[in-house]
Amino acid sequence: MTPPVLAGVDGSPASTAAAHWAAEEALRRGVPLRLVHAWPWLTDGRAGFATAEAPPAAAQQVVQGAAEAIRRRHRGLAVQADVVLDGAVDGLVAESADAGLLVLGSRGLGGFAGLLLGSVSTATAARSASPVVVVRPPAANGGPPEVPEVVVGVDTRAVDEALLAFAFDAAELRGARVRAVHGWELPTAFATVGVVPSQPELAELEALAAKELSLALAEWRERRPGTELVEQVGLGAARTLVAVSGAADLVVVGRRHRPYDLGRRLGPVTSAVLPYADAPVAVVPHP
Repeated sequence: MTPPVLAGVDGSPASTAAAHWAAEEALRRGVPLRLVHAWPWLTDGRAGFATAEAPPAAAQQVVQGAAEAIRRRHRGLAVQADVVLDGAVDGLVAESADAGLLVLGSRGLGGFAGLLLGSVSTATAARSASPVVVVRPPAANGGPPEVPEVVVGVDTRAVDEALLAFAFDAAELRGARVRAVHGWELPTAFATVGVVPSQPELAELEALAAKELSLALAEWRERRPGTELVEQVGLGAARTLVAVSGAADLVVVGRRHRPYDLGRRLGPVTSAVLPYADAPVAVVPHP
């Protein structure tokens, strides 16, 4: 059975927007949508101890309300609604093992207004077994892009198959093009001696980065000839990805699997892109 799209809901505007985004993605993929609300307490204060068979009424109200709204807007979509008796991060991470995709809002009910990204979204994206998409409310995203486009960050030193496959698959589902972005950095020698590179030197470095990106993507052009592929390089990976995110349907970045639990975290580029991108951001785990 094809795994469903999973969405975490908590009643916040951000999670509501994420749930509707997840519903559209489930329809594109032709799979069911599963809504999950994590409830970390043993009781809701009005009844006896909660169990998986009898979750607290308050928790059921949150997830069932979200499910009803999804069914009204996205008719024909199979929607399952569940309460998980666990903390938000641990519960979502555990459920992600059986999902094809996990979708979260950028900030939940517990977030402070000044925070760009909620702690639950950040921690879950760093640990999830499946790719995670973090979605902002529609007001933060602006209107739809003129040309459908999926942006993917590419490290030319270690091109990752899972990352590019996710980006191309997402583009094909949307009838979109892929914009592959590689951010190059100044050689450490310039910082060490405190010399500012000249314009000809910058142009030479950029041309070299563009050549490396083209070579790294040559095989993918052959594999996916039906999908338009645009290549772009810029100084600084995160800065370049954020700059192009306003015209994207989706931004795809990676997160490496780590062999030890304590060290599992998001890399510097992904950590910088998640709070500032203007489009939904997919974090794809890879070796």
